[in-house]
Amino acid sequence: MQALTIRFKNKSIPVLNFTHKRSHMELLSSKLKELELNFEFRKKLKMISMIEIIGDVAIFKYNDGTKLYLEVS
Repeated sequence: MQALTIRFKNKSIPVLNFTHKRSHMELLSSKLKELELNFEFRKKLKMISMIEIIGDVAIFKYNDGTKLYLEVS
């Protein structure tokens, strides 16, 4: 497991990369850049406590225990 941090706007979010592939982190970064102008996504991102990358899916875990799944490939 690889623990990294990604920055989105002014927030640092810890990322656990279970795939150990740097390409998945790059895909996640590019996907976040695509969603940067999406107001609803930015509003949800404020409440995220951590991100896990498993395979081609990024799992956004919120403080209240809910999850959002995002395909990064």
